[in-house]
Amino acid sequence: MKKILAISLAITVFASWSARADDAKTTYDTKCAKCHGDDGKGLKTMGKKLGCKDWTDAAVQAKFTDDDATKAIKDGFKDPDGKTLMKPTDGLSDDDIKALVAYVRAFSPKK
Repeated sequence: MKKILAISLAITVFASWSARADDAKTTYDTKCAKCHGDDGKGLKTMGKKLGCKDWTDAAVQAKFTDDDATKAIKDGFKDPDGKTLMKPTDGLSDDDIKALVAYVRAFSPKK
């Protein structure tokens, strides 16, 4: 009985993690990819115009923290002159944002 319970719990945890990863991809595809690109390189027309960074570059990934990414998603991002480069992303829970940051981190090349 304990073995069945343990297996059931493991399946539930994996399923919820998998669903969260799928949700992060869906969120990225609908809210981020139009500028940052499907591949995270920022080479879309709007991404080039706004100066989106290449998230597949390990040096770029190293220059921002998860807290920086969370703040940008919640509050938006402005250039040093105060021009809005990215509007705040509305309608996301803290868990959604955490999953989205993890999704963006996955663009970084593996070491």
